[in-house]
Amino acid sequence: MDTHAKQLLRTEDLLNPDRRTLLKCSAWAGAGVIWALSGGIPRAFALDEAGQISDPKALASSFHFVQISDSHIGFNKEANPEPLKTLQVAIDKVIALPKRPSLILHTGDITHLSKAEEFDTADQVLKGLPATVHYVPGEHDTLDEGGGKLYLQRYGKGTKGNGWYSFDDHGVHFIALVNVFNFQAGHEANLGPEQLAWLADDLRAVSSSTPIVVFTHIPLWTIYQPWGWGTEDGDQAIALLRKYGSVTVLNGHIHQVIQKVEGNITFHTARGTAYPQPAPGTAPTPGPMTVAADQLRNYLGVTDVRATQGEHPLALIDSTLV
Repeated sequence: MDTHAKQLLRTEDLLNPDRRTLLKCSAWAGAGVIWALSGGIPRAFALDEAGQISDPKALASSFHFVQISDSHIGFNKEANPEPLKTLQVAIDKVIALPKRPSLILHTGDITHLSKAEEFDTADQVLKGLPATVHYVPGEHDTLDEGGGKLYLQRYGKGTKGNGWYSFDDHGVHFIALVNVFNFQAGHEANLGPEQLAWLADDLRAVSSSTPIVVFTHIPLWTIYQPWGWGTEDGDQAIALLRKYGSVTVLNGHIHQVIQKVEGNITFHTARGTAYPQPAPGTAPTPGPMTVAADQLRNYLGVTDVRATQGEHPLALIDSTLV
């Protein structure tokens, strides 16, 4: 485990019995961790050095999907002057999975500066993924003069408001939340009353036994307030989800793996495919973190999520681009 991971583990309590909250900070490098969830309780599986599942029979699944995040097409600084290449490595990793995923979630920052040519390039590369991609915007996707107009033109068809929506697949209810419009650096994000009212209405038709996957860009829970790594009214969305037996909340934005389990809700942040960021509070500010070129792919990765019917758990498998 590197210095940044150790610092993060020192600053976060791994078990807070007063709040019944379990926090897990995965190592930055390495093969990865699988979290299998049953009734909100995590079960960990190891990956060996070759990235193979240590207990594949326990995780045999009929349905799985992949999360990709923070591709930042258009970024060209020292931290990764060629993010298009590392995005392609991530896509190749998805294509090489033993079983084709049913769908892909991209949790934002498709582009770096919201330019039309950046969206065009990203579209061409992401077409190589072996399943339908469902998107939410990152704040870097809303920097155009229209304040997110280009994103909504491409990905907002059939959505509500600034791009929120829901759908069902294999008995799982997916909810896309948007918390990046009117984003201010250093301030927590916001969902807004209109989206929260929509969410409450959307959930009325969902039984408490239905597995729910929420995906958004900025974490719904506050990871580090001084950097704006959280959503100011996220607790209102979380309150609406508490009655459900299995809820998984996926996000990007912070370019590293941090997990929190609170009751039946698991919060999981993903590595990006473009560049790493420092662990919370370990640098003066967030932003691209430069590492040795031969180590970069240890900091980038994808998340594979697997679900089965009945008593089998939901498994979150993080893997780097090595």
